[in-house]
Amino acid sequence: MIRLPSTHAAITAPLVASSVRFPGIPIGRSLLDGRLFHLSPVQTDAALLPSTNSLALGGLGSGKSTTAKTRIRREIVEHGHQAVVIDSFGEDQSGEWAALTRSLDGRVIEAGSFTLNPCSSLFPPEVREQLVRSLIAAVEPGALTPQSTHALQHALTHPKATSLNGVMDALVRPEDGRWPAAKLTEWGEGVAIALSRYTEGSLRGLFDGQDASLPETDLPILSFDFSRLDRNSPAIPSLMAAVSCWAEHVWLPQSTAVHRHLVLEEAWQILLSPATAELIQRLLKNSRKASLSLDVVMHTLSDLGEGKAQDLARLCEIAHVGRLGPEEAATVGALLGLPAWAVERIPSLGPGQAVWKVGPDYVDIIQTVLTEEEARLTDTSTRRRKAQQALAADLDTIDEPAPQEQDQDDAEHDDLPTEHLPEAVEPLPESVGGEVEEWDWEMPPNVIDTRHQDALQAAREGRCGEAADLAALGERQDIAAHGINSDQAVSWLATRAKVAELCGNLDQATQLRATVARMGKDVEWFEQSEGTRTEPQWHRGPEPAAPEAPTGYIEPVKKQRRAWPYVATIAALALAVGVVWQNAADDKEKQEQAERAAAYKGVSAVNLDIDGVETETLAKWSKDGTSVVLSVWVAPEEKPKFVRIDSGDQKAQEELAPLKEGQFAMPTHLEVKVPVQDRHQAVQMTVAVGGPHWKKNTRAPGRTIEFRPDRTAIDAESGKPLKQHYSRLL
Repeated sequence: MIRLPSTHAAITAPLVASSVRFPGIPIGRSLLDGRLFHLSPVQTDAALLPSTNSLALGGLGSGKSTTAKTRIRREIVEHGHQAVVIDSFGEDQSGEWAALTRSLDGRVIEAGSFTLNPCSSLFPPEVREQLVRSLIAAVEPGALTPQSTHALQHALTHPKATSLNGVMDALVRPEDGRWPAAKLTEWGEGVAIALSRYTEGSLRGLFDGQDASLPETDLPILSFDFSRLDRNSPAIPSLMAAVSCWAEHVWLPQSTAVHRHLVLEEAWQILLSPATAELIQRLLKNSRKASLSLDVVMHTLSDLGEGKAQDLARLCEIAHVGRLGPEEAATVGALLGLPAWAVERIPSLGPGQAVWKVGPDYVDIIQTVLTEEEARLTDTSTRRRKAQQALAADLDTIDEPAPQEQDQDDAEHDDLPTEHLPEAVEPLPESVGGEVEEWDWEMPPNVIDTRHQDALQAAREGRCGEAADLAALGERQDIAAHGINSDQAVSWLATRAKVAELCGNLDQATQLRATVARMGKDVEWFEQSEGTRTEPQWHRGPEPAAPEAPTGYIEPVKKQRRAWPYVATIAALALAVGVVWQNAADDKEKQEQAERAAAYKGVSAVNLDIDGVETETLAKWSKDGTSVVLSVWVAPEEKPKFVRIDSGDQKAQEELAPLKEGQFAMPTHLEVKVPVQDRHQAVQMTVAVGGPHWKKNTRAPGRTIEFRPDRTAIDAESGKPLKQHYSRLL
């Protein structure tokens, strides 16, 4: 329990707009003066808050998603709002918003289980054309030329163009129009090939099928769950384009709610696509007259690069920023116009705490507070516990804290102290003038030190700048608390090395591990103490003995006779320097060998989603270091039709026939053995998988992985690190 007078709390940072109170749902308490903080943007005076759009930023475990979910739930329950969520991240094959959506009698639409019809008659003709062009641009950006665009426009006027398959038929077999059919066929070939990805290829079932339709518009909340899709798949911007058009031209006109919310979770994937960014920008600009709020949730602004996508953040009048690294905090502060004192506080914010900026002037630091039911519905503890268990076994250089039952992934919460929620605690005592005299509410403790896991998880997800910032911040904190040579500080060097390795910076990882070694931490070649060494220090050469002056003799010696001691000294110095250089080269080589030996694990395992099939891959080096066994395993419930692996001259494949009556499905397991020159050599394997919709004699989608014996792997095409898994093949 922390008791702090309001006058004491207020001097920790300037309170820019302490007298401002907003109407609407309760969110939490100010950490500057203890006041309750309420905010429903649509209920706020337009002169104070011109736009109702919001932007939520923060690193892993900062509480940004929990705050966003809580705000939407309270707006729906208390004010009858409606919400549509684009959810592209979750766990256990389910989106992050699924539990909350179902609790509000909403609907979760999983990608692949529901077919969105981009050619629906509910869309105006110009919208259908724009949407189909967005689908083409997502998979083949160069397919849209003036000629192919005309062929597409002609095909969309055909009576069969009520589905994507009908548009394909009209492109392949057009009727004569302003141009002859032969010309139209030639012009439409490129866009037809692009659209075939959605009718016959790996993206089949998302936009074309017998049950293709559009979702209902009268539910309190609808969640489009893209979590099963590959984050780099063109399906995400394609689906986002379809959902945006549906929201703009069907949902908004038909909805009867007083206000609507479009929530973009993990928004960087959506905003980086030029086609979908243009749609979102139009929604942002027209949101006020459409009675719509866009609520954008993402980790950092750096994910958006420096193009138009980042400019969209400036259109959001409301921002709440959780914990970020110092560099990212400075970038966010400059873009959003945050005061210096707020930017300085961002790196040290705890779970559930955020710097809020509302309108042009109001800035405060707010602790989000939840009821028990809200904490349960927004819980993501399973992901945290899995990460802790995986890291505990995978990283032998870091002492991992034991996971505990109560999760702190997004925020630590108390029951919200307000009259709007049941069984609320007493509000803070206020003076006659309305000023809070003191607070005595229990602030959330940071029980689990998750800083190492947060940095590593960010690196595993490809957010290398954020990972480096988190590691640097944690190192500075532990150096200040425990000293530069403490185990706590040294553990951050190991974490930074792992982050560098995951991000592909192997030279930096080597340097950091060498630094740990030089500090005497678990490296054999540096275990000798200074007192036990017999070799001379590297920077000292042999010093010539000082000649003794002859007794009773004062005649000077001729210069040429005194030259030989200097020649000898120079020769000795040159010899010593040569020995030093040679020793330094030998030491460096030994150091590199020791680091490779320390990192060697002889195994690398990666799970991949190929053509909708979860595939386990493994590389296992032999004990003598002369060969590697590469294997793939696919569970029978994934229903693959074709599996193949290739590495060098070795290959193995299996085409699965339909099961006969009485037969049981068996897992698919293939392996090949390839030679290597030494145990530290990396190997590549290409995995091709035909999913449930694969057709015989067609090319199956594939991925090429480079496995490394230090239990890492990268995508050979993109160079991005891939997350390690514990394979059942081990």
